[in-house]
Amino acid sequence: MIRLQLEIAWRYLRSRRGSKLLSFISTIAICGIVVGVSALIVIIGVMNGLQRDLREKILVGSPDIRVLTYGDDLKMDGWEFALQKVRRIPGVVAADPFVQTEGGMNANRGYASGVYVVGIVADSLEQVAGGTSDSSSDISLITKKAQNVTTIREHAIEGDFTFRSSDGERNGVVLGKLLAERFNAWPGDTINLISVVGAQENVITGGFVPRVYPHEVTGIFESGMYEYDNAYVYMNLGSAQEFAGITPAVTGLEVKSTNRWTAAALAKELTDSLGFPFRSVDWQEQNRSLFQALKLEKLGMGVILLLIVIVAAFNIVSTLTMVVTNKTREIGILKTMGLPAKSIRNIFFYQGLVIGAVGTGIGLVIGLGISIALGTYKLVRLDPQVYFIDHLPVLLNAGDVVLIVLASMAISAIATIYPAIQAARMYPVDAIRSDT
Repeated sequence: MIRLQLEIAWRYLRSRRGSKLLSFISTIAICGIVVGVSALIVIIGVMNGLQRDLREKILVGSPDIRVLTYGDDLKMDGWEFALQKVRRIPGVVAADPFVQTEGGMNANRGYASGVYVVGIVADSLEQVAGGTSDSSSDISLITKKAQNVTTIREHAIEGDFTFRSSDGERNGVVLGKLLAERFNAWPGDTINLISVVGAQENVITGGFVPRVYPHEVTGIFESGMYEYDNAYVYMNLGSAQEFAGITPAVTGLEVKSTNRWTAAALAKELTDSLGFPFRSVDWQEQNRSLFQALKLEKLGMGVILLLIVIVAAFNIVSTLTMVVTNKTREIGILKTMGLPAKSIRNIFFYQGLVIGAVGTGIGLVIGLGISIALGTYKLVRLDPQVYFIDHLPVLLNAGDVVLIVLASMAISAIATIYPAIQAARMYPVDAIRSDT
């Protein structure tokens, strides 16, 4: 019976002349679904690609988890004990102390600008004693590990993150590429970092004179993230402690987890294990507003493009309505021959499904083809100076593709309900007597 219903549905889809080609109006309905499905796949793939690239760029300098303390002073005392405890917790790959603060910067040329100063553990095993090295820290806790907490060190394009200056001390700084270009400060040059912490009062003017720390530029990094490249200065942990005026404390601990997507659960475990006054923030919570905006944008684009499929569904309704009108006599004859109303309804239901399946299938192939071509051959080139990526990224997610296909088929099925019911309700005698 199902086979008979499908054969009749396919016959009704064809034009009156018996051509194997679909009728013109059916073709229009199919084309609408093709455009909607293919556009959805490509746009959602591009949104996923942009979201992935942005996430990877953010996590270049931002760890999976940050362990901080409550309060506004952004200072963690007794961090050595906390670091030992964190490193022993299952799921923690690496952990290090860090210092993050703000300050000013100039390069002895008059121009000054605000920067973020970040202190991290130097790359080398040995620590230089004296001066602004890590003499204020528990050196036994700071050892070279198989994995770094973040990947910022891998993005050095000049120099490295040993922070070793020409005088043999760890008094060097690594600048973001855009920051270095703004100040025209390159390895070997000297820059001044300006801190208001410990500023001395000027007895003549009554104001405060900020403290100035000269540093040699020993490296340049390029992460591809504008915020990092344009405003971040990395230095040795001990130097950053002195600059921030929090010696021997740190801002917090950076933690790398075995699985980035389970970092939230690990962060909760760290908080519970360390207890008050410690708290843990995973990477998604650190950038919650940004990722929420990206999710909302992706949802909005999906809904807008799904409207194309809904418009195509109206074409299915009009197609089936016209078929019901044109095939009124045939419907009456089929009913007279004993075909039940349910089978009549199924004939037009299958007809709508065929239109939806053909359109969805073609749209799926076209959408996947375009997405793969965009990602593989980098067909859409972008100016890296503006967008910080050289091509339009595409990331195909199987779950998104399946959802798009199911949504398209569901809309096509819903569009068949009204005309199918109308055909099933026809009285055989009235249908046969119809002049149409």
